Amino acid sequence: MFKFNNTWRHRTLTYLKGLTYHQKSQSLNPKPKPLFQHYPFPFSLHLCTNASDSTSFAVSYLIHKFGFDPQSASKLCSTYKLCFKNAQKPDSVLNFFRNHGFSDSQLHDTIAKMPGLLSCNPSKRVLPKFQFFLSKGASTSDIVNLVCKNPRVLSVSLKNQIVPTYELVYRFLQSDKEILALLNYNSNLFCDPSVQNNITMLIENGVSDSNIKRLLREHSRAFKTRDMLKLVKELKDLGFNHSKTTFGVALIAKSSTTKTLWKEKVDALKKWGWSDEDVLQAFRKQPHCMITSIDKINLVMSFWVNQLGWDAMAIAKTPDILSLSLEKRIIPRATVVQFLLNNGLRNKNASLIYPFLRTEKLFLDMFIKRFKNESSYLIKLYEEKLKLAHTKEKT
Repeated sequence: MFKFNNTWRHRTLTYLKGLTYHQKSQSLNPKPKPLFQHYPFPFSLHLCTNASDSTSFAVSYLIHKFGFDPQSASKLCSTYKLCFKNAQKPDSVLNFFRNHGFSDSQLHDTIAKMPGLLSCNPSKRVLPKFQFFLSKGASTSDIVNLVCKNPRVLSVSLKNQIVPTYELVYRFLQSDKEILALLNYNSNLFCDPSVQNNITMLIENGVSDSNIKRLLREHSRAFKTRDMLKLVKELKDLGFNHSKTTFGVALIAKSSTTKTLWKEKVDALKKWGWSDEDVLQAFRKQPHCMITSIDKINLVMSFWVNQLGWDAMAIAKTPDILSLSLEKRIIPRATVVQFLLNNGLRNKNASLIYPFLRTEKLFLDMFIKRFKNESSYLIKLYEEKLKLAHTKEKT
């Protein structure tokens, strides 16, 4: 609780009452109003002479400039130890950001997340970071969007954090444009020291550059994982070769799935007759199957087993099927395959999975066009299912 002398108490209460009255009158007579209100300060700037006064002024400044309620303003100042004796410093900071493309609403959002910026020297703390990203091809709007998403990027060291991480990521992506796009998707990428540590650890443990590149592109948040080394060891123990593509996919699957969710996916597969060993073998063959959602697992299995009457273990042996689109790939092709089986045009001992893994051209050649008498009917059947899938997608 801040201590006010009687003069301050009176002036502050008068200010807040005026603010309340103004807000009520605005609600009765709604008019567009600027984000930054310019009510007179409840006390003279030169009256702030100690730490308590400085903090009190900062609270009033947040209320006055940004429209924070007193409780929120007080909490922000207390949490971030925000204090200044007059408006000169914070006003200069706001002007700096405005001159670099920030709108009032964007400034409000940024200061709400990191009010400590109001006490910084922007020329030393902020400008070099802006210049660095501009030198990599970022536009002003790119930088504004990055800071609005995550102002913390302005609090970390350019020399010790941002530049080394950027250079490390560039080793794998070899593209400033791709790195900036990645940063737009994952604004924390250069803020967390574990990113550098994890990439370095993967290199030291022999993980191929192609797998690290894939991880950066498909699941960059994995680099914030605190137990990455443990995951790498676990995958090696399971028999994954860290130079193979499947290692990267397995790392994505493991790092993006909590232990609880992993168990739930295992249980979902076991309900369709798989054993723990079947799940493990399927994961080794096609780790992407464990990235598939539980809903997708159940939909595919239900169609395969309940509607087609086919063996669930066929998918256990070739789990790639779980990664395919149910509406666009599995259902249309299954309709054709089932027709062929029912009419004795396909050996019942032939692989059920094989037709689903072929390219579109190969599927058409091998399972539709080769049957001259039935091809017109089969193509019509196939295209109807595809059309239905696209119709559902649009609705």
